[in-house]
Amino acid sequence: MTVEKLISERSGTIVDVRTAGEFSGGHVAGSLNIPLNELPKRLDEVKGLEMPLVLCCASGMRSSQAESFLSREGIECLNGGSWLEINFLQSENL
Repeated sequence: MTVEKLISERSGTIVDVRTAGEFSGGHVAGSLNIPLNELPKRLDEVKGLEMPLVLCCASGMRSSQAESFLSREGIECLNGGSWLEINFLQSENL
């Protein structure tokens, strides 16, 4: 499944792994903020989310790290890259 397909079908959960400060400055509507450094201690919460996860951040670097970590934990997820790209994809499907 692709990020585009998940967004168009409104499937899964969008998780923004930027800091809370970055998230408060703008984010994808309906996304959940779980900063990259908090993922290990919030794994139980993450496992309870609707899968697959679409991970995003500012540029795609932190979401790539999050995808690597979460995949090793057996969590179905995709790196969506920049939150701005996810926001654009979502706005196309309103």
